Amino acid sequence: MEHVSFEEIDADATFRLREPGDVSELASAIGRLGQLTPVDLRPLPGWTGEGRRFQVVAGFRRLEALRLLQRDRVLARVHAPLHDDDAWALALAGTLFTEPWGPGDLDAVVAHVRERIPWAEPALAAARRAGGKEPPAARATPATSAGDLAVRAYELNGDLAVAYERWGAMAPEGRRLLLEQLRWLVRLFPLLEKETR
Repeated sequence: MEHVSFEEIDADATFRLREPGDVSELASAIGRLGQLTPVDLRPLPGWTGEGRRFQVVAGFRRLEALRLLQRDRVLARVHAPLHDDDAWALALAGTLFTEPWGPGDLDAVVAHVRERIPWAEPALAAARRAGGKEPPAARATPATSAGDLAVRAYELNGDLAVAYERWGAMAPEGRRLLLEQLRWLVRLFPLLEKETR
């Protein structure tokens, strides 16, 4: 994973499956919590110019939200090399398995799924049977959400322990970003604790 400048990202929308739509809520979450999920990029096929140039494979909404926040770079997973079929699988599978789809959205990707990632056909069929409604995971109960958050917090603690052990070797920019996120958590914790009293 690395931070990639927006200047290095091509406007190519080959893998964009739907328009980004309103990204204001996503931008608000990123502004408050930071970019929790990286976008997926690959080197722009056929690029022969100076410097690096990337093509977006997945994460178009996150890019738009970051632009709305006037950020100049994005946290990205750079996949090199990434064959077209694998890029399509990444673009389609990520959204198919994690995001709510409307009937029109599903109809728009049927051909791509059948052609590029036939192994995802059962997920497509399940999404179509649900009529493009929110998947059950998105309608979690408060108890389920609390359990999921507890697991994620536990995983975060492990990641922070590793970060602490490697603090001296961490780049100054990495330290700054980590401290920025931790400061927000420190401000949030007393509010959460107050709600439990």
